[in-house]
Amino acid sequence: MQSLSFNRPVFFAKNQVPGIFPGIFPVILAGLLILTWLILIPCQGYAGQVLPGQTRTMTDAFGRTVSLPEKVERVICSGAGCLRLLTYLNAHDRITAVDSIEIKGAPVDARPYAVANPGFRKYPLFGEFRGLDNPELIAGLDPQPQVILKTFTGRTQDWDQLQTKTGIPVVVLKYGNLTYDRASLEHALRTMGQVMGETQRAEAVIGYFNALEKDIKERVRDMVPDQGPACYVGGLAQRGAHGFQSTEPWFAPFAFLNITNMAAEVTGGKQLSHAVISKEEIVFRDPDIIFLDTSTLSLSSGAGALDQLRNDPAYQGLSAVKNGRVFGLFPYNSYNQNFESIFANAYYIGKVVYPERFSDVEPMEKAEEISIFLNGGPAFEIINRQFDGLAFSQIMIR
Repeated sequence: MQSLSFNRPVFFAKNQVPGIFPGIFPVILAGLLILTWLILIPCQGYAGQVLPGQTRTMTDAFGRTVSLPEKVERVICSGAGCLRLLTYLNAHDRITAVDSIEIKGAPVDARPYAVANPGFRKYPLFGEFRGLDNPELIAGLDPQPQVILKTFTGRTQDWDQLQTKTGIPVVVLKYGNLTYDRASLEHALRTMGQVMGETQRAEAVIGYFNALEKDIKERVRDMVPDQGPACYVGGLAQRGAHGFQSTEPWFAPFAFLNITNMAAEVTGGKQLSHAVISKEEIVFRDPDIIFLDTSTLSLSSGAGALDQLRNDPAYQGLSAVKNGRVFGLFPYNSYNQNFESIFANAYYIGKVVYPERFSDVEPMEKAEEISIFLNGGPAFEIINRQFDGLAFSQIMIR
């Protein structure tokens, strides 16, 4: 659109305007000025305001129809794992603020996406972690986010109220997982990709997950679970560190590797993301191999899985303990599931259980390769230093 311009001002004296009747020119001039204003205003808009013709609508994971700007350049990520997914999409440079966990971190930080991107700590604060947003802080951000991306992880909130209070559209996602709720994870990545204009990258991430899973499964395609060792993973974090009885019946690495998951047998295959198995059940079933989630090391002395294995007489009789078959893994959960850690752990577990099938894999190199693709940089060596190097290693109990 061309703007109107004049090289120099032109003034006409009364009754000296060629071709115009006396007294009519001021009316025409006023009309021209109004017309010019009407032409120019739609080209400018107001800061932070979405104008007609510049919006699009989309439906989020809960069926809410949300109106968004055509191009999104500023966002915030609320809720467990939301910024992780945005990082996977290489769109994390468009955040304007973060929640408290990104700034304060944790005594032991087991989130590869955050370790690979330490600059998150320098952003302004918009609310507390786990989705406890502060509308006043959000409204005061400068620059203002155009969209609030929010992961739902079990606690229903009034998202429309947050949208009303801040004047910013809220898109809600279901985080999902790599086993029984893979559809929600892929929908979240695709929805976020649509919001951010990163649909190709979203498909690349989904394709990468599928390729990793396929590679792992192909290596053990002829293995029958009942004919292999029974395994147990203990000390899994769930909203904080836990002891040895904390586990995952749908532990994705075991599922990918066709490994008998002792916890799945105890819970009857129910779709549970977390379970606490009794000590008596663990002792009775006596797993052949035990894997420990190193997040348990952050517990105080005596409360973590490693101390429990070393000090509890009941666990001292386990076959895995007596035979030196206890191994460390990177934390499965840390502010929701670490998908890069899950795949990295799967390759390591595969090398432990079926060494001949994974002879070409160096687990730490594979882990960093995965982190670089998803997070833009390495993270696992740094994380492992926080856990005394026990991840991806044999742990001596006796």
